[in-house]
Amino acid sequence: MDIVLLGPPGAGKGTQAQRLADRLGIPQIATGDVLRAAVKQGTPRGLEAKAYMDRGDLVPDEVILAIMKETLASDGAKKGSILDGVVRTLPQAEGLNRVLKELGRKVDAVLFFDVADSELVKRLGGRTVCENCQTPYTGREPGSKCDKCGGTLVRRKDDEPEAIRNRLLVYGKQTAPVLEWYRTHGAQVRTIDAVGTQDEVTARALKAIGK
Repeated sequence: MDIVLLGPPGAGKGTQAQRLADRLGIPQIATGDVLRAAVKQGTPRGLEAKAYMDRGDLVPDEVILAIMKETLASDGAKKGSILDGVVRTLPQAEGLNRVLKELGRKVDAVLFFDVADSELVKRLGGRTVCENCQTPYTGREPGSKCDKCGGTLVRRKDDEPEAIRNRLLVYGKQTAPVLEWYRTHGAQVRTIDAVGTQDEVTARALKAIGK
């Protein structure tokens, strides 16, 4: 199965992506991770992406999708994938659909993790991340140490209240058309209540895809 995860910032997509990947035995694929890996490995597409990044420019969708295609075609992802943060806009949804079609596959399910804006502001406002490995924490003060690598926890500027509200507005404008596009193109779109314990949310997601 190739499953696309959608949801606002702070909905817990990254955590659930890893949990679903573990349960289903298929890899979690995130745009940032795939880009960094391609750059580190020095692949032709990775070097192309690095040139944009070194200039401070956004990496174009066509370059990201080409790297994504190589990843999806790899032995580790032939049985499926959990696509986390890969689709944020309509052109990205259309591009991913094209890439999967070229591989003889399709998006089998779209899981939308739904959380009220008030809860998201509360979650993100209390979030810190490790400045080294980017592991997120909730309820841990800036300056604390990361359990994973020992790095220092910091609060990102885009996790300040006003920045959060702006991110949610932008997300809402981008994502509503994406969900509608998937509904009209035959994908199984399921809304997941993302409030609760990690186990509860994972159980809802698995039930939504019949697992």
